[in-house]
Amino acid sequence: MPLDALVAFFETLDEARLGRLSEFYTADAWFQDPFNAVRGAAAIEGIFRHMFVQVDAPRFVVTERIVDARGAVLVWDFHFIAGGTARRIHGASHLRFDADGRVNYHRDYWDAAGELYARLPLVGPLMRWLRRRLAAPGAPR
Repeated sequence: MPLDALVAFFETLDEARLGRLSEFYTADAWFQDPFNAVRGAAAIEGIFRHMFVQVDAPRFVVTERIVDARGAVLVWDFHFIAGGTARRIHGASHLRFDADGRVNYHRDYWDAAGELYARLPLVGPLMRWLRRRLAAPGAPR
């Protein structure tokens, strides 16, 4: 399966298209992000379905691709609306493919503390204080 088709799937993802996830993922694919670790295309589909419940207008934009024979890294921006406010999370997905080109390993990397927790009213001030406290001298704060 060409990587272009997978990228197009994610960039046009909506609830109706989620049923096509098994076209791109093996039945026993592994998925991990900062909040979830699951195995199986059905479980992965469940995580994406939950995304549509948690936020409004979720949309992925792939900004960079790094590809070799065994897999790819996709750098992306995740745009969404939460609490009436437009937000963006910057992250990357490490993907590995099986022999037929479907994803059998998908691990998302993004900064949950800086991109999400730091914006919460009660937790945010503590996260920003910790970031300043733990930053190396001379580092931008």
